[in-house]
Amino acid sequence: MEKLTILVDMDDTMVDLMSVWIARLNKQYGLSIKNSDICVWDLMQIFTALTKEQIYAPLHDPELWDELQPIEGSVKYIKKLIDDGHNVYVVTSAHYKTFQPKIEKVILKYFPYISWRNVIVTSKKQMIKGDILIDDAVHNHIGGDYRKFLMNAPHNQNYDAEANGMIRVSSWKEIYELIVNICGGVK
Repeated sequence: MEKLTILVDMDDTMVDLMSVWIARLNKQYGLSIKNSDICVWDLMQIFTALTKEQIYAPLHDPELWDELQPIEGSVKYIKKLIDDGHNVYVVTSAHYKTFQPKIEKVILKYFPYISWRNVIVTSKKQMIKGDILIDDAVHNHIGGDYRKFLMNAPHNQNYDAEANGMIRVSSWKEIYELIVNICGGVK
């Protein structure tokens, strides 16, 4: 069976950042935005009464990262991919101030089988060589030289993934099965 280099986004692909982030903004500013209201990538278009600094401030609170939970199936299926012999790298565009809490409070807690050596921080994921990128952000796929798995999210629902060479995926079980099929093996 072919062994792949699999690049995996962290936020809203491995763990549910958006729910915690929105809940914090709602609580702090008395708003009632729902995840399903986030129909675009740019949160400035959703939280129009807030400044960019107000919107992004929760990400710089180290305690926020304690509240995140894994996306259903991510812990199990990422481990299975590694156990199957694939090279799995977390590729995140983390701000340098949030990198340490992400490693300590998310990766080490939920994904202890992923070494910090397998975490790549970049704002240009297209520069990273891999066979597959699993990511919820459309812009991280465009121009990349890898198979593109677009993780379903409210902010990318209006994007035609198929017309743009991407495979829309809705679960980690689905991702795992697609990768097994790509490799020509049956698990």
